[in-house]
Amino acid sequence: MGPRANTRLVAGCMTGTSIDALDCALVRIEGKGMQMRPELVATLSRDLGQLRPALRALAQQQPMTAGAIAALARDFALLHAHALEELTAEHGLDLVCVHGQTVFHTPPVSWQLLNPWPIVRSLGVPVVFDLRGADLAAGGQGAPITPIADYLLFSQSESLRPFCCVVNLGGFANVTALVTNPVQHNEPTVHGFDICACNQLLNSIARLKLNAEYDSNGASAVRGAVQADAAKQLAGILLESRQKRRSLGTGDEAFDWIHAHADGMTGDDLAATACEAIARRIVSECKEFGPMIVAGGGVKNEGLLAALRRSANAAGIPRIHRSDEFGVPIDFREAMEFAILGALCQDGLPITIPRITKVESPAPLSGSWAFPSRVDKVNT
Repeated sequence: MGPRANTRLVAGCMTGTSIDALDCALVRIEGKGMQMRPELVATLSRDLGQLRPALRALAQQQPMTAGAIAALARDFALLHAHALEELTAEHGLDLVCVHGQTVFHTPPVSWQLLNPWPIVRSLGVPVVFDLRGADLAAGGQGAPITPIADYLLFSQSESLRPFCCVVNLGGFANVTALVTNPVQHNEPTVHGFDICACNQLLNSIARLKLNAEYDSNGASAVRGAVQADAAKQLAGILLESRQKRRSLGTGDEAFDWIHAHADGMTGDDLAATACEAIARRIVSECKEFGPMIVAGGGVKNEGLLAALRRSANAAGIPRIHRSDEFGVPIDFREAMEFAILGALCQDGLPITIPRITKVESPAPLSGSWAFPSRVDKVNT
């Protein structure tokens, strides 16, 4: 389906560092550039299933042959293609933006595994991918890259004026701080940075101590008792990562802390203690930014949310909002934002901001492109 006048249907696809699921969002975008208006049309999530062990092994830097990696990238792309076919069957599609699976991130080197061609072949529309590479090549950290999309999603809400912050409780916690006044000179007033390990740490505890992929609804953390000394130690480790003033990734998961305490603490106590330390770090970094909006898989962890509320209350933050209160489902914020980022790439605008990623100014245009063979479906 070709693009309609001033309107695009863009699909965004995201698999986070937690390596749990593929999340897809179809977004109707009216207008272009920083004047675009995004509206969620449909969402779909797919478990990574049999791909998960291999993706996790690669992310953990375990040896793998070139052939195995190539096959994994192809199978991963086919999962995307099948999910997108289902997502868009009743709506149509003009563009796909895919993050890929981060299997290594230590700037200036980063790798988001993806073979885009099965997606292009199945959907027949352009696919934009590798949204971090240009920023990294220009001296940036390649992350965070969603702040400009947060601005477009949340800045129009009158209830959030004059400022707020959006916290992603994903594999790593990161924040976008927004000054929600009108855009002037196409330059949004926005800042963002990574805070600390989050679900990467909590899911590792679940696998080690609970024999589960994750702590379902945070039930283990809710049952557990916070061990004060261990929480203080972990908070210090997480702060040390933040003080490096760079994007977080491989080696920043605080796995050593888990193994140091695994034998001396129950799984419940370990989960509760980790939630407490993570919450303290998040609130410490966000308390100056006004109302807090949370999204990501960690929002479903009641132990983490309870710890966040305690820390927020102590810091004078009256309430923590869920992103779905503003029309952005907690599980699909990043997928929605990748649709927005893809549209910005198509419009020829940079998606990274020098003061956030430390990229050289002016920021480069981002994204690699794969096009279908039928040129009438290409819109640039």
